[in-house]
Amino acid sequence: MRLNKDFLLILDSSGLGEGEPDLGERLMKAFLNGLLESDELPARIICMNSGVFLTTKGSPVLDSLMRYEEQGTEILSCGTCLDYYGRKEKLEVGRPTNMKETVDGLLRFKKVVKP
Repeated sequence: MRLNKDFLLILDSSGLGEGEPDLGERLMKAFLNGLLESDELPARIICMNSGVFLTTKGSPVLDSLMRYEEQGTEILSCGTCLDYYGRKEKLEVGRPTNMKETVDGLLRFKKVVKP
């Protein structure tokens, strides 16, 4: 695995795709684990909207996100979103961010992926 300094991953939901929440949660877990097994890891992951549930207490993907962090991926969660959902004190991995930093990342990174 290598960290791609030009790769930003945006997670704006706690599940992957439209439809049943349980299926979306399973798909998100499979996606994150599959990406961990790939040759290329994102330099940064930004979680926003209900995506902040992925980085907070009770998340089914906390172990995976901690493995990303161990490999050098910076993990950020939208501070406004954490406040909105009452999850700020439950943040388990990464750190809070703001919209300015999110916009800067979207403009700076050459490869932005939103599954």
